Amino acid sequence: MSDLSAARTPVLDVWCELQCPDCHSALDDVRALRARYGDRLELRLRHFPLEKHKHAFAAAQAAEEALEQGRGWDYVEAVLGRVTELDRKGEPFLVEVAGELGLDAEEFDTALIDGRHILIVDADQAEGKAIGVTGTPTYVIDGELLDGGKSQDGLRARIEEIADRLLSGGE
Repeated sequence: MSDLSAARTPVLDVWCELQCPDCHSALDDVRALRARYGDRLELRLRHFPLEKHKHAFAAAQAAEEALEQGRGWDYVEAVLGRVTELDRKGEPFLVEVAGELGLDAEEFDTALIDGRHILIVDADQAEGKAIGVTGTPTYVIDGELLDGGKSQDGLRARIEEIADRLLSGGE
């Protein structure tokens, strides 16, 4: 069992906000990483709702409900793909997207009302602030923080470089 450390799946934390235009433009990179690595790289959605976006906190809670229902990334991609609709329609849009994806829309509505996912979103936001996340998207892999809010140029290549090194057992 000495192979345990080598067998560990590298983790890429994706600090995201579902009302963020920059996160929308980062979708192609996230899709490409998921396609390239599949299960060999764990992409973890982390929430960092920004105060300037009034529906971002609710959207983060809705994304947690989607994760619980087994379609987290599908939901994130669907909402990010229609940021202007979220801006315009607000929380009813979050429930609408859940229904379109075949998720339990009533459960989404209830989750947004009862706030069952608020603690997860709050914890993510607090952790993000503690490690230096200031905007979205921001990525963290192997302890390296990569800020995509300023520029996404070269970020995917850097993430791939780190992931490939970790997967090959390199330190």
